[in-house]
Amino acid sequence: MQVPLEVAFHNIERSDWAEAQIRARVADLEKVYDRLTSCRVRVDQRANNNNGTIPPVVHIELGIPGRKDIAVSHEPDHLMRKFQRPDLHNAINEAFRIAERRLLDLKEQRDGRTKVAHHDAPNQALGQIAEIDPGGEFGFLLTKEGTLLYFHRNAMLSGNFEDLRRGHKVYYIDDMGDTGPVASKVRVKRSTANDNESVGS
Repeated sequence: MQVPLEVAFHNIERSDWAEAQIRARVADLEKVYDRLTSCRVRVDQRANNNNGTIPPVVHIELGIPGRKDIAVSHEPDHLMRKFQRPDLHNAINEAFRIAERRLLDLKEQRDGRTKVAHHDAPNQALGQIAEIDPGGEFGFLLTKEGTLLYFHRNAMLSGNFEDLRRGHKVYYIDDMGDTGPVASKVRVKRSTANDNESVGS
């Protein structure tokens, strides 16, 4: 990177292990997207409660040549829904997972691989929306095997997350997240008059 990495802690004690983990994850991002020019990471404990169960927010800003900075963040309630007792480790992993996904998508666009659906066709599966988080951050889809699979709004490659409704059919790639199987590269299936494909039957 042209600009040295900046790591800041707000309302939370600086942690050597957390900073080391952040630096390692930033190095991974540089391998994913070799044109990063800067990276700023801020760990912010925005709120506390008596149980100490509100996780900090990890905010990442990535400098990309010729583009606006990519900003990645998450609200504490997102982590509290996804993890039983979320902590700083979970917050770092989730923020960098989202950042890596954003960079991979950008790299696909940069390399001219715009027909991603065709590229992933052999590996994609058909599912349908089972549940959408009222907060607008994530959802669950029903697989052909009848199981529920988590996906984040940042996994959407086509269609608008806000327009998803229960029963909508989507294509997805079965992936492995920090806590288990997740759906990635989610694309809304275009409906046709002869659409007889069924899910979960």
